[in-house]
Amino acid sequence: MTSTQEPPELTPPHIPGPRTPASAEDRVARIRRRLERLIGVAATEGNAVVPLRNGDEIFAAMLAGIRSAEHTVDMMTFVYWKGDIAREFAQALADRARAGVRVRLLLDGFGSRLIEREQLEVMERAGVHVAWFRKPLYLSPLKQNHRCHRKVLVVDEETAFTGGVGIAEEWCGDARNEHEWRDTHVEVRGPAVDGIAAAFAQNWAECHDELFDDRDRFVEQRPHGDAVVQVVRGSASFGWQDMQTLIRVMLESAEERFRLATAYFSPDAYFVELLCATARRGVRVEILLPGPHTDKRVCRLAGQHFYDDLTACGVKIFQYQPTMMHAKVITVDHVAALVGSTNFNRRSLDHDEEVMIAVLDQDFTATLDEHFDQDVTVSEQIRPGRWKKRSIVQRAREVAVLPIRRFL
Repeated sequence: MTSTQEPPELTPPHIPGPRTPASAEDRVARIRRRLERLIGVAATEGNAVVPLRNGDEIFAAMLAGIRSAEHTVDMMTFVYWKGDIAREFAQALADRARAGVRVRLLLDGFGSRLIEREQLEVMERAGVHVAWFRKPLYLSPLKQNHRCHRKVLVVDEETAFTGGVGIAEEWCGDARNEHEWRDTHVEVRGPAVDGIAAAFAQNWAECHDELFDDRDRFVEQRPHGDAVVQVVRGSASFGWQDMQTLIRVMLESAEERFRLATAYFSPDAYFVELLCATARRGVRVEILLPGPHTDKRVCRLAGQHFYDDLTACGVKIFQYQPTMMHAKVITVDHVAALVGSTNFNRRSLDHDEEVMIAVLDQDFTATLDEHFDQDVTVSEQIRPGRWKKRSIVQRAREVAVLPIRRFL
């Protein structure tokens, strides 16, 4: 029988005070070995990783990848909704299937429930293999809670995309107004593609009898760049997960700056204290969250409950104003970055299937830090002490959602 009890609260470890900053090379080596040793997944060298910002860049790159496919296309997503972009993806996938390319599409049974039946029919008639991950009607109530939140596209086993974007109109554009969401995706070439492909294969194996066929060439990955990349998969379960270890290593390794951009911020008390402990030892901790435009206000309330505690210990919190902030990005000390599908909330860390890439590359990290700087210019900072003056109604709303925060 599955337990629904809260896990015991952990006490964050004692973190030493500031020390003489290490060189960039030493920091990369230290973070790499910690991640490899504590997660048990080897990082790979020789990768090219390109950050893609917002729908205009992201969708153009993904569609170009699909349309160039000669052998295989494997795609999985949590959200596949409606609109012109949804139809464009359906048509691109169908076109490649008609051309003889093996095309597989894995949709989450809950997140993609709004997909238009017409688009499914277009793809299935063309020969696209469509599978559903855990359709709610066929599951127990407890299992329905564990969703596939991964976003993966792998083309010809040589190019991969992952990040935070779903297939829907909300992600189109360039965050120019409240109808164009802000998000980050990445394009990967090199040995790390295998790890991203494995994230697809793991969930496809649950939903389909055939794991691979004669169209899979199992190509040897050749170097395409200089980035060191580790691919980390999180799977729905109970107890401590690799995603929690990944974020914990980044927090405890930070010496100068830790930056977090996340769509959904609803941590447990352990990670709140770990953020504070990191700030107290002299690290500049900055968090970028959705502002007035958010699609999950309940989750936002759960995170706001901790604003006063976090700002009191020196954490800087910014609320993005123009539109929904949907990116999932962490950068550390100008040398390391995490990008993928994982939010800083209990749902991502405890319940859902997720994938993140840890990129150890100064140029890549610098680009993401530049994006963060630009986003902060159109954000509102939560000033220390301000949240303590919030209304009784706001406080009541925050307290009301606490009992369900582990599901947010």
